[in-house]
Amino acid sequence: MVQPMLSLVGAGPGDPDLITLKAIKTLRAADVILYDALASEELLRYARPGALCLSVGKRAGRHAVPQEEINRLIVHYALSHGHVVRLKGGDPFLFGRAEEEIRAARQAGIPVSTVPGITSAIAAPASQGIPLTARGLHESCWIITGTTRSGHISADIALAARSTATVVVLMGMGHLREIMDIFSANGKSATPVAIIQSATTADERCITGSVHDITDAAVEAGMGSPAVIIIGETVRLHPSLWREYANLTLQINEPPHENRQTSL
Repeated sequence: MVQPMLSLVGAGPGDPDLITLKAIKTLRAADVILYDALASEELLRYARPGALCLSVGKRAGRHAVPQEEINRLIVHYALSHGHVVRLKGGDPFLFGRAEEEIRAARQAGIPVSTVPGITSAIAAPASQGIPLTARGLHESCWIITGTTRSGHISADIALAARSTATVVVLMGMGHLREIMDIFSANGKSATPVAIIQSATTADERCITGSVHDITDAAVEAGMGSPAVIIIGETVRLHPSLWREYANLTLQINEPPHENRQTSL
């Protein structure tokens, strides 16, 4: 008897070693694995012999399989084969359209389980030594999509630009100049920015700059998707900027000359 089931599994940010143990166990139990372009194909080595592995190739700007077709495939293979694992890059619940796939499965009477994954929104800056929060710099962070379903820039970018938080933008390279213009219009032209491409993989690249010059730097460096954009003062903790930041902090905290003389 076929027992239909859907498991939404987070594949992590790119490095196959960053998948969770629970995700590996779930892959080993799958009858069918539908995987995204951003999920490392190395993870398919955990599939059991005889499991059907199909690429559904979703990537920003190049959706090889429409979401509606993916939903149909989930239902079809769950009913015909049994346990379907939907392997998604990062975490299924962060811009992963998990709710659409869960809805399709539940409407067909298919039970659903989820396995969280490490999102690139956190892993990418961490891989470059950039914290999203740091005492005295940022107390919170925003994670925003740079491109909405309609293909336009998210209206939340303007709200984030007014905040004091670290701002992490996913899927924003196509609107990079427009995003930086919004931050500049909100008095943030000198705010440091990092762009990390293909985070946690052997192809990882990172450039740093400021809101006013990062777009030109990205063009010159040939940066493209998939990439994570980090905007905020914590970017100063990147190794390439840390010494400058440390010297500035030392000067700010150093007592005036006359006070040092008095203390002696």
